[in-house]
Amino acid sequence: MSEKVGFVGLGNMGLPIAIRLLEAGYAVVGCDTRESQKGPFTAKGGSWVGTPAEVAAQCEIVMVSLPTPASVEQVALGNGGLTEGAKIKIYVDLSTTGPTAARKVAGLLGKRQIVAMDAPVSGGVAGAAKGTLSIMVSGPKPAFERIRTMMAAFGKPPFYVGEEAGQGQLMKLINNLLSATTLAASCEALSLGIKGGLHPETMLTVLNASTGKSGATEDKIPRYILPGKPIDFNLGLSFKDVSLAVQAGEEMSVPMAMGRATWQIWQHAVCKGGVDQDMMDVAKCIEAWANVKLYGSCAD
Repeated sequence: MSEKVGFVGLGNMGLPIAIRLLEAGYAVVGCDTRESQKGPFTAKGGSWVGTPAEVAAQCEIVMVSLPTPASVEQVALGNGGLTEGAKIKIYVDLSTTGPTAARKVAGLLGKRQIVAMDAPVSGGVAGAAKGTLSIMVSGPKPAFERIRTMMAAFGKPPFYVGEEAGQGQLMKLINNLLSATTLAASCEALSLGIKGGLHPETMLTVLNASTGKSGATEDKIPRYILPGKPIDFNLGLSFKDVSLAVQAGEEMSVPMAMGRATWQIWQHAVCKGGVDQDMMDVAKCIEAWANVKLYGSCAD
């Protein structure tokens, strides 16, 4: 019999992760607040139920992939939530919720003898579909050993970063803050060059052979910004991640000057175009300030 795993949150990230689990031979029991996700999930062999409680009534291991700390708390602890299911033993949070929410949920689940594991992921929708996500896990080591093989279905060998609740979430926030900050700095630098008459592709060639290279110059800008293509990651979710990172740093008395600068750029972009923009649309704000063309400047 196939090992059974629960999955709550079959959205842009959750659905391809759940499908990878199904393709790896796991029996996946899932649910989502959107009935529209039922068809794509069950078409791949998933078993659909109506509530997180029903998932937790059937599965010892339950993964969640949700957009906000509030939605995670509701699914884990609210009415119809995972704590109402009698079978769940290990809760695995693939979301990005921040260390404060992770510690709160872990503490309350622990009172019900449910082990909580942080396991936020990096790599986007494409990484989820290809099974190449980076997974940053924290929590009790025995539970990590139990879920390690399962995670191979949708990611690289997971990074075990610590035993404390929230440490995996903190690692993810650090990654996302750096990703956002290097994107903003790179767009600003390229706008400077464009205004001085340099071609963006020429600049990227030089930067990527020099010390200025980053994930932004090697991947995001040439793949998405210069051709004017979306990365299919919501700007509002990216703003949430940056906000949580800055909040975590300030709560620990870490100076967050660079983080705050990135936060202000993201806030401006959200105020200008709304939370439903694509994350790459932040480049449009920076190019507007410089009065140059960056986003879509090398479109076919």
